[in-house]
Amino acid sequence: MRFDRLTKLGVACAAALLALSACTAEEGGSEDTPGVSPTPGGEIHVAEANAFSSFNPQTASGNTDVNNRIAYATHSGFNYVDNNLDIVKLEDFGSYEKVSEDPLVVKYTVNEGVAWSDGAPVGADDMLLAWAAASGRFNDELTAVNGTVLSGTRYFDYAGSTEALALTDLPEISEDNRSLTLTYSQPYADWETAFGSLTDDGGIGVPAHVVARGAGLADEKALTTLIRDTPAGNPLEPAPVDPDLRAVADFWNTGFATQGLPEDPALYLSNGPYIVSDINPGVSLTLVRNEDYVWGPEPELDRIMVRFLQDPAAQVSALKDGTVDIISPQPDSSTLAELEALGNINLHQGNQLAYDHLDLSFTGVFADEDVREAFMETVPRQAIVDATAAQLQPGAKPLDSEVFLTDQDAYEDAAAANGSSEFAEVDLDRARELLDDETPEVRILYNRDNANRAVAFELIEQSASEAGFNVVDGGLPAADWAGQLGTGSYDAALFGWTASGVGVSGVPQVFRTGAASNYNGFSNPEADSLMDELVTETDKQRQNELQIRIDGLIWDERYGLPLYQVPGLQASADSIERVEYMPNSTGLWWNFWEWSVIR
Repeated sequence: MRFDRLTKLGVACAAALLALSACTAEEGGSEDTPGVSPTPGGEIHVAEANAFSSFNPQTASGNTDVNNRIAYATHSGFNYVDNNLDIVKLEDFGSYEKVSEDPLVVKYTVNEGVAWSDGAPVGADDMLLAWAAASGRFNDELTAVNGTVLSGTRYFDYAGSTEALALTDLPEISEDNRSLTLTYSQPYADWETAFGSLTDDGGIGVPAHVVARGAGLADEKALTTLIRDTPAGNPLEPAPVDPDLRAVADFWNTGFATQGLPEDPALYLSNGPYIVSDINPGVSLTLVRNEDYVWGPEPELDRIMVRFLQDPAAQVSALKDGTVDIISPQPDSSTLAELEALGNINLHQGNQLAYDHLDLSFTGVFADEDVREAFMETVPRQAIVDATAAQLQPGAKPLDSEVFLTDQDAYEDAAAANGSSEFAEVDLDRARELLDDETPEVRILYNRDNANRAVAFELIEQSASEAGFNVVDGGLPAADWAGQLGTGSYDAALFGWTASGVGVSGVPQVFRTGAASNYNGFSNPEADSLMDELVTETDKQRQNELQIRIDGLIWDERYGLPLYQVPGLQASADSIERVEYMPNSTGLWWNFWEWSVIR
């Protein structure tokens, strides 16, 4: 499972998030309307809170909610996760088979006829590139315990955890170039979603022939040869930078980033139900039917127009006046009441597999553990919850785990053992004692266009200032703040994570030393060792035990604070059928091919 950063919110670490499959959602109008039936064709308008920015959401900078949803609509893969958090195979696209249990061997085969929208076949070259990026095979970067890079190179800036595919040898490719076989050195808990999952990875990612051309290689075969012939990286013996591999990785990392529609159609190819036909930067994006797509569920709609509306009130207003048909606002205190007053809509509510949090950097002012602890003592978590999540869920409490969500079986045990009770209430006297008359300056990064984040910042600023901190407003516009994560330009960050709901690999993605989504430089050797064990452990009870221990170590290091599990609130016009609540990062898009218009 890869976690997606929500520029609307963010990622939730999922251990056994399948516990949420007993749906907490309240659905209105879920059955077909008597006397009318959905009609194939037509178009609808969907509101998203954030603007599109990349056709490669597997990169750390491109890994946002909206980018992943557009990839989900324009790609296919070997499986996806439905709203019961069950894995569903996409056998029209291809197949995967566990060839052996010991060692774990998995063979992936793309069906004949599956192609990119420029006519190039989807095959083993594409899969090998996806594997190279997600395995971290070529990285020889050596990091200090605080996450500082000491030597070596990181090539592919992959957003997810490389823990899974790092356990695999160089893949075998079939003679017909349609199959790729992975052999693991150890058992792996999440093997079924470790590679090629539409929900976690947007299928098999970006096309190899486009990346090859962008990197100056002859073709995808030259790229495959480069990957096969390049030695694996060794952080203890870092090699000089390989210029060809560096060019490939640089193009993979940055070549698909864009706010508008690229002039070169190769940069937005599709192998899924829809293809992007137009982008008005920061305003809208248009998806049209991919007429060549016949290897998966056929979409009912001809066109989906995505509008970027950050303001929840603007989304509600657009739904009311009929300019959008589906909305997923970041709800504030008035959103639910405004929606309930509309009529002629269906509400979709429930807990999301997501949480908001405050992360403290382990460099600069917060390199001192006492200063981190002092700042944590000032954060008014309950007041933040009251001003945000409790507006939709009266009686909501702060989240007391960095690894589990409140709906999960192990949450209570983790919260009781991890030391979170020390920060149940603000303790300004303790904060002042730890500061010892110092007045540290703390710059907080957050999305200033997000109402809940802005409220959280104001409450933290007010409280921390009373203890002696000089809090600097580092808030940036919605289009800009996420690009600053991990740059060292701030001391603390307010954002969130959201998960697919399957597996445990999101834990090392965020908390492992040097991981691409470890933005604050957290590093704990004991936690790293436990995470190594976690990703190979298949017993659910043992997974929970390991995650409880990891959670405790995170709190012991004064990492920061989880704030609250995010309540989900979406709505759709009653003229749109088969829109169903989904708690994970895919949201209502999980079954977009079934959406249809009643006429």
